[in-house]
Amino acid sequence: MLKERRAAAQQVADQLFAAEAAIDAAIAATATLAALMPTVRTQAGAGACIGQDALLKAVATIGKLSDARTEIVATHAALRVAQRQIGLDAVAFGGMVEKIGTPPGENGPQGRLKVVETQQARVAA
Repeated sequence: MLKERRAAAQQVADQLFAAEAAIDAAIAATATLAALMPTVRTQAGAGACIGQDALLKAVATIGKLSDARTEIVATHAALRVAQRQIGLDAVAFGGMVEKIGTPPGENGPQGRLKVVETQQARVAA
């Protein structure tokens, strides 16, 4: 039973990581497109209104992709909960690479930084 749960969880994790990478790649590609359009318009000697609608659509797409990224991050968090619910909280899925910004206990850096003194403590002293 544990073997089957691990295999199923690994399948889900692999697809999650693929989805995260695809969204990040789409954001990067669309941002590159949006940055390129005004440059080539200027190089071609075209007026500022040429391609404006297309540029606005590309920028809007970046916003929607950013929303999608927010949702896939939330999906990732929900899957961590499900992982604990099926008794696999001690199992790491994916690469064992430290990631900046990963919450403690989520395969990220731990114990490196600590609060030495808060601003409030300095003011009180």
